[in-house]
Amino acid sequence: MTDTALMTDRYELTMIDAALRNGTAFRPSVFEVFGRRLPGARRYGVVAGTGRFLERLAEFRFGDAELAFLRDNEVGSSELIDWLADYRFTGSIRGYAEGELYFPGSPILVVEGSFAEAVVLETVALSVLNYDSAVANAATRMVRAAKGRPIAEMGSRRANEEAAVAAARAAYIAGFSATSNLAAGARWGIPTMGTAAHSFTLLHDSEAEAFQAQIDVLGVGTTLLVDTYDIEQGIRTAVEVAGTKLGGIRLDSGDLAEVAGEARQLLDSLGATDTRITVTSDLDEYAIAGLQASPVDAYGVGTSVVTGSGAPAAGMVYKLVARQGDDGGWVGVAKQSEDKASKGGEKVAVRTIEHGVAVEETVLLGDDVAPADAIARGRALQVQLVTDGRIDEQWMGAVGVATARERHAASVAELPADAHRLARGEPALPTVFR
Repeated sequence: MTDTALMTDRYELTMIDAALRNGTAFRPSVFEVFGRRLPGARRYGVVAGTGRFLERLAEFRFGDAELAFLRDNEVGSSELIDWLADYRFTGSIRGYAEGELYFPGSPILVVEGSFAEAVVLETVALSVLNYDSAVANAATRMVRAAKGRPIAEMGSRRANEEAAVAAARAAYIAGFSATSNLAAGARWGIPTMGTAAHSFTLLHDSEAEAFQAQIDVLGVGTTLLVDTYDIEQGIRTAVEVAGTKLGGIRLDSGDLAEVAGEARQLLDSLGATDTRITVTSDLDEYAIAGLQASPVDAYGVGTSVVTGSGAPAAGMVYKLVARQGDDGGWVGVAKQSEDKASKGGEKVAVRTIEHGVAVEETVLLGDDVAPADAIARGRALQVQLVTDGRIDEQWMGAVGVATARERHAASVAELPADAHRLARGEPALPTVFR
């Protein structure tokens, strides 16, 4: 059992079962993924997980084991089971290019198909996009706070094993330089990094012996962890063993601003003027910003990035926004609940750019609005991901990740300067529906 198709909520299948019985299951429909607001009152969001969702879609099948589970647990009728046995998504999907920025109301993903084949994708789409985007939302803030200094993702031990791999991918798209997670490196071509933990030092009879063992394997360009015992002595020992060409030291404890300053002075006095200083230890975007004036060369971030730094889910929803009526015409539909209202109708999104700076998110409403109509109004934000059931593979794998990373960098460069403030505030761009 692969469980891929069972990565869904039971009510998706009970809705399909009821729709099969009353004849509405195959009514042409349009679903949309969007966020009503930005998590944590942040200034902008980052779309991440699109490529992973497409990978899930490619393997979204109800095999014999999955169907047996549904029968044994009386999840639905025999008619439903028979329909699921032949399930293949035959519709079309377009959406914001992965790595693109989004704002409240942005039509991040548009899924077109019959009600039944589109509604069953709700849970898997949201579980991927909500988590990956939450990580990317946190990661982009950390990258901005670092102001060009590299940041490595090292939070695998603070997340579910599959979430850890997804987090490394999302953080890299948002600008992190590398990950400690080897699975992420193997799947998506993300640079990997890592040297040694405190346990390696404790394994040896002396700190010097541990450092020498690491250098024998990785060379003097490696980074030595110098705070297992006494930091000052650790630095002196590191330089004694490796010489002044030591690549770097890592600090993982204490008042990092103060310790980094003292470490830099000591390294320079010992002649190791080119030895880099990397800091770790429960960093988030605020701690990184607080170290801007310190002689820190690189950062390693774990818990905060894989948990979204206070906003563990992006808050996206998957709603039916249009369906075909009995007369064959399209009907825009929308939820009207207080504080949870949505806007009906199919949408096309563009970003208005003036003098190289983004000034507005424009969403064009209407069943006959075509992406070509958007070009005259600004930069089109949506790309075709799936056409009549055929997935465009350029958005998947290592190539898709590289493309998403480039898209993110270009999109961030368009933002007005105040968009990068870490304080809570209004979205950096207004979303206007026309």
